[in-house]
Amino acid sequence: MEASPGARIREGDCAVLKRGEVFKAVPVLRRRKIIFEKQWFYLDNAIGHIYGTTFEVTNGGNLQPKQDVEETTTETKEAGTDNRNIVDDGKSQKLTHDDIKALKDKGIKGQEIVQQLIENSTTFRDKTEFAQDKYIKKKKKKYEAVITIVKPSTRILSTMYYAREPGKINHLRYDTLAQMLTLGNIHAGNKMIVMETCAGLLLGAVMERMGGYGSIIQMYPGGGPVRAATSCFGFPKPYFDNLHEFPLSKVHSLLSGTFSTETLPSDPEDNALVEEESNGLTEEKQTSLQETEEEPTTEAPMEINQSEEQETMDINAEDVEFKENKEKENKENVREKQMKQWERRKKLTETAALLREKNADGLIVASKFHPTPLLLSLLEFVAPSRPFVVYCQYKEPLLECYTKLRERGGVINLKLSETWLRNYQVLPDRSHPKLTMSGGGGYLLSGITVVLDKGKSDSSSLEALKMEEPSPKRCKVQDLHC
Repeated sequence: MEASPGARIREGDCAVLKRGEVFKAVPVLRRRKIIFEKQWFYLDNAIGHIYGTTFEVTNGGNLQPKQDVEETTTETKEAGTDNRNIVDDGKSQKLTHDDIKALKDKGIKGQEIVQQLIENSTTFRDKTEFAQDKYIKKKKKKYEAVITIVKPSTRILSTMYYAREPGKINHLRYDTLAQMLTLGNIHAGNKMIVMETCAGLLLGAVMERMGGYGSIIQMYPGGGPVRAATSCFGFPKPYFDNLHEFPLSKVHSLLSGTFSTETLPSDPEDNALVEEESNGLTEEKQTSLQETEEEPTTEAPMEINQSEEQETMDINAEDVEFKENKEKENKENVREKQMKQWERRKKLTETAALLREKNADGLIVASKFHPTPLLLSLLEFVAPSRPFVVYCQYKEPLLECYTKLRERGGVINLKLSETWLRNYQVLPDRSHPKLTMSGGGGYLLSGITVVLDKGKSDSSSLEALKMEEPSPKRCKVQDLHC
């Protein structure tokens, strides 16, 4: 996805570097050295240019916008009919590595180096037209230091993560992510619940699709949410105003009704007053301790010289100043920590109130944990006639989840699907599927919630238990009742 017209690179943005099919997300900062594809450069000269501009790396690591040069192609291009007589013995190129290095040291650009390689190749004219194009493309990739700066998007970042670090996103392929956004009916104004352990990639995709309108509740395991990929999107601050978070460890207490906010202080000023009182007590204790420390010095023998007494007094004064400064820092740190805890608890109660409404417009799950307990508990917060999507790298956990949902009820249109992706090379007279392709993009379980009839669900569960019992046991139970 290209950047919108007029979108320019600014300092502090998060941009994506592109070279061929390789991507890398970096922050745009001045005088910061960046290493990408064995090239180092600075992004200072890129600031102010439009996203999608292609730059050429010059001497000193500076970037210059690449000028479009028309290739000088002759009308009668010499090319062979086939490559059967070409032998790859390593002797067809007259230029050595030292010659190429000398050309680079002189500051000759990559395009000129490629042209000299073509002229000094003894087998280039004998190759077919397609083989010549392939040779030029290969040499350009090797010797031309060209990069393109693009604006981050869901497609670009998912492609980047899947190619560089697929384990961090649970091997969630970009086409599977697109299916999740479609099946989850993500659009502006929704109230979505997202549970993911994909470094924040799925959360960022949902935020981008919603465009800052609506609310998102992120369920996270552990001490806090991981949003490394979310920060790469470069969302403005208003996007995070309606982003809430809730720990998975509190879901059970919220469903059972034992979740309470008694530990939440009513006002942070009360804590400050309590701190001041306690600090006053500690100051009194410290002054009394200082008096007791000074008393034995007055009872010292008269043999001590006046110079030694002055030195000890100076040392004591420095110790007192050091202690006072340290106490002030500790007090400030304590206040900051308590303010942060108070704000975190306040946000937690607001998120709990949103979940208690049980009117979420959708649920998306993509985590490394078993999906069955997660889905069964989080479906309680979703309103009827709303979609839900669960991703897993393997199908066996989703099969178990499928059977549990069928037994429980409250869902319709259950589907377990697998997306199959194959890339094609589209070129004149040589369009064909690429030789390498992804083995699998994971599995998706999707469905729609409906009102769960508790009476029917209880009876169906009893019938299921009866059917699971062996026939002789059922007979004995019936005889006893008779």
